[in-house]
This record gives sequence, C-alpha cells and structure tokens, in this order.
Amino acid sequence: MSTQTQEENPRLSSSLLENLIYFRSQFDGSFDFVVREFQITGTPAALFSLEGMVNKHVVAESVLNPILSAPLVELDPWQKFRYIRDNSFSTVDQVQLVAKEEVFDRLANGFAVLAIDGCDKMLAFGVQGFQFRSVSEPSGEVTQRGSREGFVEPLQINMSLIRRRMKTPKLKFERMVIGKNSKTNVCLCYLRGTVSPEVLRMVKKNLGKIQIDTVLAAGYIAPFLERANVFNGIGFSERPDTVCGKINEGRIAILVDGTPNVLIIPFLFVENFQSVDDYITRPIYATMIRWLKYLSFFLAIFLPGLYVASATFHPEFLPQPLLLKIAESESETPFPIFMEAIVLHFLYEIMREAGLRVPRPLTHAVSIVGALVIGDAAVSSGLVGAPTLMVIALTAIASYVTPSLYEVTAILRLVFIILGATIGVWGMMLGFGLILVNICVESVYKVPFSSPVSPLSWKGMRRDVLTRIGWQRMAQGSSKVQDMPGSDVTLRGEEDKKS
Repeated sequence: MSTQTQEENPRLSSSLLENLIYFRSQFDGSFDFVVREFQITGTPAALFSLEGMVNKHVVAESVLNPILSAPLVELDPWQKFRYIRDNSFSTVDQVQLVAKEEVFDRLANGFAVLAIDGCDKMLAFGVQGFQFRSVSEPSGEVTQRGSREGFVEPLQINMSLIRRRMKTPKLKFERMVIGKNSKTNVCLCYLRGTVSPEVLRMVKKNLGKIQIDTVLAAGYIAPFLERANVFNGIGFSERPDTVCGKINEGRIAILVDGTPNVLIIPFLFVENFQSVDDYITRPIYATMIRWLKYLSFFLAIFLPGLYVASATFHPEFLPQPLLLKIAESESETPFPIFMEAIVLHFLYEIMREAGLRVPRPLTHAVSIVGALVIGDAAVSSGLVGAPTLMVIALTAIASYVTPSLYEVTAILRLVFIILGATIGVWGMMLGFGLILVNICVESVYKVPFSSPVSPLSWKGMRRDVLTRIGWQRMAQGSSKVQDMPGSDVTLRGEEDKKS
C-alpha cells in the first residue's frame, strides 16, 4: 500500500534541473507557470508560481529579499535550506513540501514554491494575491434586521466569517480535496461535542467516494451526499449567521472553494419555512409569518390544480357568482381552462428565466414585455381568461415566499394542474397522499426528514414549527438534530464513542 502511495504521489528530486524539467513538462509551456531562476550565494535555486495567483510585490519584498540577503556564503545546500526555513521569514506563512503533488496543490492555492539544488524538499510561501468579490449582502437570502454579510468565493474568507461568530475552540474545520482535475478544496465545519459522530462518519464516507473530474460549485457534490428524492435533504445557505445557527444544532456545514453557497447536512423539511428574521422578531409575529409561509406553500402547489379541477369536474365547489364569472370569461376565450393554466404556467416560467439570465441593461425591456404578455393585454386580446390569469399570478407570488422550495413547487404545480384536469379533485388527493408518504418515509442520515411532525413531537411542534417560542424558553434546552423524534443516530454515536 505504501508503494502504491509513493507511485501516485512521487517525492521530489534533489536535482534542481530534474525538478525544473518535470514541472515544466507537466504544465507543458502554460503561460501562467512562472519560474524565476537565481543563485543563493553560488547555489542554483528557483521560485515557482502561477501568474495572477500571487502578489508580486509580496514575493519580492517578503520572499526574495530575505533569501538573497541572508548570510549563507559557506553553507552547503541543506544548511542553506534549513537556515532559510528557520530564520528568514516572519511575515508570510511557509510550508515544507516533500512530494510533487503537494507542489501542484500549493501553486494552485496561490503559494510561491522555492527549490534549491541539492535538496529533495521545497518551501511554499503564502503570498496569495488573486482578486475576489468583497463581502456583501447575499441577494438570495434577504433579511430585515439580521447581518448584511454573505459568503464569498474564497474558502479562507468564508471560514473567517464563521470563526468570527463562533469563537469556541470546539469549532473544527477539516479540509479535503475533491476533483481529479480541479483539485477543489472542500472544508467540513462542525462543533465537536455537538455533532453526532455517526452522522460525521457517514458524511466523510460519502465525500470520500466522490469520483468526479471537476467541482466548480457546491451543487456538484450535493447529489453524492443524498438519495434522489422530490425534496432536498441538503440545505444551501449564503448567510454565515444561518450556518452558525445550524452548526450549533449539530449540523455539518460543507464549504466549497469557489462558491458562496454552503451545504448544510442534515436538513429537515420544516427548515424550508424558517429564516433568520423569525428568531430576531417577536415570537407572536414570527409565528404569524410562519403560518403565512405554510399557507403560501399550499397555495403555490394546489391552487391552480384545484381551480382547474373545480371548473372542469366539480362546479358545485364554486360559489354561483364566481362560477358565472368563470363561465363568462371562458366563453370569450378559444382555449379550455386546462390549456390556459398550462400556457400561463410555462409563460411565467419563461419570463422568470429570461429575467434571471438577461443582461442587466435589458431587464426593464423584459419587465415591460412580461407585463404585456402576462397581464391585462393577454386578457383584452381574448387569449386567456382573467380568473385563470389571477390564479396563476397568485401562485407565482406565493411560490417566492419559500424560495428554497421554488424548483419543487414549480414542478408539483404543473403535476397537480394535469391531475386536476384529468382526474379531478380525487386525483389531486391521490397526489397529495403520495407527497405526504414521500416526505414521511424519507430520512436524512438516519434523521426523519419530516421530524418533528412525523414522528409527532408536540414539544418540537410548539418550539419551532407551529409556533416559535421566546428565547427565554428556547435557550433552556438543547435542540440537536440527532435528538429529533424517530432518529437512531444518538445511540450509534454513543457506541462509537465507547468503542
């Protein structure tokens, strides 16, 4: 096994010429691979770096100047190497490298690497100088009273945003590298003593099994961490305060270098209806907003299908004045209600996608066209009825109340429109039952996805589901995810500790 490891990760040569030939051949003349050759009091040496990844001023002032000015006249190469390593640098981080793969990893992370002829080890210096987006408010998770800071692309910055809020030594970061070609840094973040050892072991096992060439975003590795399901058992967040709150409950956060989205494992269904503002505002108002989110979710999924089913198969469900209005409107349009609902649904999704992808200078033009296509002009032209347009517009607005469920909501809305138009209310009830079964039977790392609703826990329901209790009572007890009703994680974690 050790022989195989050495073959996969060969050690550096003591010959500077051999090292230069090897690394230049690996980069194959790439323009951004920079090699600066010089001599340290007669001993050949070279400094490797990647253009754009290092700060040239820091390299010159904090690396080259201390090396060239060091008193190394009568020393052999190894003595020079040790003197430089132990005495020359105080302003930059340095790491000793022994394998060729370590050199590639450090170069890709913005380090400059020093090689000295006669030494089979190298020194890497942290002189990162790449540009990145500054910390700003996340656009996808807006809050009224909470922090305005959001995650950015560099992994180190995101780690510092979490560390600033969790100042305990129990907070632990574990680094992994995923991606055969991208060599993307992935970091696990959790609280020792709070996280379940069993959940942590399973997450590490799944991450270790990932075989993929390139990881450019957190969504690349998310499918490898959960089973395929209608609803997502892994949460995404761009807010450091949200991630810290989840970590404090025993979750594991996975930070991926190059993306501002952080994965949260395990993630329960009821957490889709929670936000930072719920814990900042007064409990009575937070409870009312929580119920509005539940109502909006049901409206976004069921309202169009229920409208189509009632108008097509069950007119007795509708009040007579409303039924007459619908009949009058439909008598002036060429399409049945089912076709109107389907067309408006797809038109709205097209306009939404265009609004997301179009260049910013054209957003006003898209908004004007969208208002004409899905608005009064569509009704005036006689293509769609006003009641159908009103229903689709209401469901579109309601779907934005729970943004983390938008993709699922858009698909289920279409499914229930088809069920309502073909089978009626009974088909919708069948579909609703299948969704309930799907939610209740699913588990996320041995924690029930529907907990604390199923298995039912009135204490959990009163704490942060049906209502949101005040912090005076919430702070009295812990709320670890592995302690949720129906979970078998806790006992296994204790067995791991004993063993």
